[in-house]
Amino acid sequence: MEFSFSEDQDELRRAARRFLAVASSEERVRSVMETEQGYDSTTWERLSEELAWTALTIPEEYGGLGMSYLDLHPLMEEMGRSLLCSPFFSTICLGANALMLGGADLHKERYLPGIAAGETTATLAYAEKNNRMDAEGVEATYSRNGTGYILRGGKSYVVDGHTAALLVIAARTENSNGSKGVSLFLVPGDTEGLRRTWLPTMDQTRRLASIELSDVVVPHDALLGEEGRGWALCERTLDLARIALAAEQVGAAEMCLDMAVEYAKVRKQFGRPIGSFQAIKHKCADMLMMVESARSAAFYASALAGQGEADLEEAASSAKAFCSDTFFHCAAENIQIHGGIGFTWEHPAHMYFKRAKATETLFGDPSFHRERFARRMGL
Repeated sequence: MEFSFSEDQDELRRAARRFLAVASSEERVRSVMETEQGYDSTTWERLSEELAWTALTIPEEYGGLGMSYLDLHPLMEEMGRSLLCSPFFSTICLGANALMLGGADLHKERYLPGIAAGETTATLAYAEKNNRMDAEGVEATYSRNGTGYILRGGKSYVVDGHTAALLVIAARTENSNGSKGVSLFLVPGDTEGLRRTWLPTMDQTRRLASIELSDVVVPHDALLGEEGRGWALCERTLDLARIALAAEQVGAAEMCLDMAVEYAKVRKQFGRPIGSFQAIKHKCADMLMMVESARSAAFYASALAGQGEADLEEAASSAKAFCSDTFFHCAAENIQIHGGIGFTWEHPAHMYFKRAKATETLFGDPSFHRERFARRMGL
């Protein structure tokens, strides 16, 4: 395996950084942070229509570019670096992946062209108030009726769940347990009986929502994949999302490092730049080592994605655990190196710190993934 990005991937990174320097500047991020929608519609239209980012991993037969998950990696790093506020992650890394992994031809033909064009946003709703990451955490239920299925229950911590046009919802048959009986359903956001509420959270740059299912009726063709075997599909989708999130964390951690190094060069104390002091040098060196190691872990996982590798689960958990630790460490050290100004609302350091803490727990915290990795190893 070649552990380096291709020239095309590097050019995608450079183009993304140029675009996001303006479209996702600190000023614009702070502006959309104040809105309930959580993103700027004009920026979303530009990145989907002009830049075709939403089409990147969608197969060509459905209006996409048919590129690999590794091609997505540098783009996710740059989005993390700039704290881009958009439904890209939820739509491409959750909703679209679920459709591509488990969707029948009619599902793909119905939804993927709209996703590729940026006209349809989507997400995955699997977690609930119990905050469990395993199949036992799915408590929402479904039952059959004459025309399809009836969904009941609720979902929490759904990324962009209050604005997504399409939701992939996990529910189980009544009296089932574990992974048996869990199915995934495609539910349009305007379906009757579906109530969606924005959840204000610590990280204002990414929106989460809660969903209530009050006898939501969906047709038979709303079933995604095989009935009763939806958890394996959900897990595979989550692993792909964890890999993309790890890449995003690497980009954000690198930005924290760059901010800290730049400040250490210009901030003077006792007549010399603070970067000349050994303690600050060691902090920056440790951050650099962690960022590069995290990039390697995320790169390996991205390279495995889409190849059907049996050890993708281990790679996803390894990348998510290490990149979460790295981002949080770098975000915290960035604040410490900046000193007093790093604790203020006016400085962007707190936005990265909050994103770091939020993504640390999203789709399972490092402890969860280390235990998951150990179980896969038979320990």
